[in-house]
Amino acid sequence: MSKSILDLKPANVWKHFYELTQIPRPSGHCAKVTDFIENFGKSLGLETVRDAANNVCIRKPAAAGYENRPTVILQSHLDMVPQANSELNFDFTKDAISARIDGEWVKACGTTLGADNGIGVATTMAVLEDNTLQHGPIEGLFTTDEETGMFGAIAVRPGFINGKIMLNLDSELDGELYIGCAGGEDVYAAFQYDEETFIPKEDVIAKVSLQNLKGGHSGVDIHLGRANANKLMFRFLKDAMLNLDARLSSVKGGTLRNAIPREAFAILVVDGKERYERLLQMVDYYQTLFNEEFADIENPISFKAERVEKTKEIRLMPVEVQRSLTHAILACQNGVVNMFAKLPDTVETSINMAIVKAEKGLAEISFLARSASESKKEAICSSIESVFLNAGAARVECGNAYPGWSPNPDSAVLKTMVEVFDRQRGHKPEVKVMHAGLECGIILSSVPGLDTVSFGPTIKFPHSPDEKVEIKTVSMFWDYLTEILKQIK
Repeated sequence: MSKSILDLKPANVWKHFYELTQIPRPSGHCAKVTDFIENFGKSLGLETVRDAANNVCIRKPAAAGYENRPTVILQSHLDMVPQANSELNFDFTKDAISARIDGEWVKACGTTLGADNGIGVATTMAVLEDNTLQHGPIEGLFTTDEETGMFGAIAVRPGFINGKIMLNLDSELDGELYIGCAGGEDVYAAFQYDEETFIPKEDVIAKVSLQNLKGGHSGVDIHLGRANANKLMFRFLKDAMLNLDARLSSVKGGTLRNAIPREAFAILVVDGKERYERLLQMVDYYQTLFNEEFADIENPISFKAERVEKTKEIRLMPVEVQRSLTHAILACQNGVVNMFAKLPDTVETSINMAIVKAEKGLAEISFLARSASESKKEAICSSIESVFLNAGAARVECGNAYPGWSPNPDSAVLKTMVEVFDRQRGHKPEVKVMHAGLECGIILSSVPGLDTVSFGPTIKFPHSPDEKVEIKTVSMFWDYLTEILKQIK
């Protein structure tokens, strides 16, 4: 009989994580999970408050003898990234996540797992519930809609939380402590056009599908050199337009601003069967080429074309618009822009071409820029803006910026955490700055003076259906956190 995650240790952490997998909680749909957390706090008889952004704070008094210790905030976010393999019929607003044990890991079945940040939430719940632990006053801070813009963190104000130490439980490598992170900003561009409805009878309509890329977190995984489905698709489209006079009807790639796009699809129209056969040959050529280029980096990349029937919905993008869109997308930077000079293994600035969608007279392109440098973040956003303005886009906007988190290597809580780690493991942890965005910088901008460190168990490939959490590190994370809470003075 196969084991369930409910058989894993520490039992209370996995129990609460299982409960979270049963509650649909993609970003923008946090009502059910917020109610769940609020009711959980009240069921323990603990002071539980909720703000206008549906953030929840649960306050637990100190254990006996620890009343004079400082209040520690345990912070994590309630939402998860909704990513599923295209062949799976899954509704993240209604369906429960199916978590399973796979060797030394816990994974989902074709979807994101929600360990980001469900393990942090579950661990905080276990701390709040366990009256055998030794610690000072605890505030469990559960924020909403982190993945789509950190909107819950933006709403946090003094008085909602009162602690002076904050432990963010949203990092994803055991043995690493984070004391800073990059800021981010969205870039959006759009072309508007009048569709052409006339398609000659002899023309052939084809659907081109690029699939099975790894994708991943656009902050955590951006340095791995993974393919961006949108960039690959438009490399092919440019060739098809130049050599086959292919006309673009629609294109769709990527679904989330902070995920490297794993799939892209396009509807093309070519003149007659002979050009359709050449299109099929071109698709085969690019499938081989892409797999050669990304050997040892990507999964086997699937690039296929199939003939589809003509319908009223299939209309054509004007030639000048498809040309401008294609050139602009291929001209934009994507991926790592630069590394830290003093930390050569750490990304300082990156850009992710996250979403491309063109249909019904509107082409939209969305990017997420990240940088630990505000000026470099502004520079890459300005660069993308210039490309699309030069291409004649009807609209280009930069917005939803959030601040980075400046590191404090002299942090008192960091010193305690390094000492505890060294005693438990026999070596010191790595102290780092993260390229991915964390809520710490935003909360610190509203509640200054918090002594903050971020850490967590090992989670691989967040923001993709390959997401998995290493079982043994969850137990190590629990032992480490509970000892930190005991030792903070």
